[in-house]
This record gives sequence, C-alpha cells and structure tokens, in this order.
Amino acid sequence: MNYYDENFWNALDELVNTSEIVIDRPKGSAHPRFPDFIYKVDYGYLKNTSSMDGAGIDVWVGSGDKKIDAIMCIVDLMKRDSEIKILIGCTEEEKLEVYKTHNETQFMKGILIRR
Repeated sequence: MNYYDENFWNALDELVNTSEIVIDRPKGSAHPRFPDFIYKVDYGYLKNTSSMDGAGIDVWVGSGDKKIDAIMCIVDLMKRDSEIKILIGCTEEEKLEVYKTHNETQFMKGILIRR
C-alpha cells in the first residue's frame, strides 16, 4: 500500500521556504574528496538545519521552477547511515542524473520519491 500525505510535502515546503539554500558544489564542479566526480546538478544544503551526518539537509537544485518536486532516500553503506536529499526544481533529466549519482557505486543506493 502506498500512503501519500500532502502534509509531508507541505512541511518540506515550509522548511525550504524558511531556510537559506547554500550551493557549495555548483554544477560542473568537482567533488572535494573525489576529483573525478563532477556535479551535473547544483548541490548544497539548507543553512541552519541538520541531517544524519550532522551537516545541513542536502538539496539538489535544478534549472526548473524552484518548487520541491521529489526527494531521494539514500542508504550509504560506507558511512553506515541513511538520509534524504530534497530535489528543488529539477527537470526530468536532472532527476535522472541525481538518481544515477546515488546509485552508481555498490556502497550507496537510493530511491527517488516524486511529489
């Protein structure tokens, strides 16, 4: 059974709308620890929030309308943690890039949940 609750998405909207989005890894830049990895979509975090890793809640910001359109639920076997990443204004192509990014190694897997 699939439970859909608009209240979840509304809460995410409120969190994003009341937070500053910091893009610390712009599209085209290299990952700081893995220089061969190039970001294909802007990546950052919500300032003054916290996630499982102790840093801000991660966001992928696409080139479309700046609305939350999906989340990625991630399991990272190397860090032995799990978290969500919020997708904001991502086109279908950008969603596919984000999905592929979180599924390209055996140590990280993710699912895309659309709004």
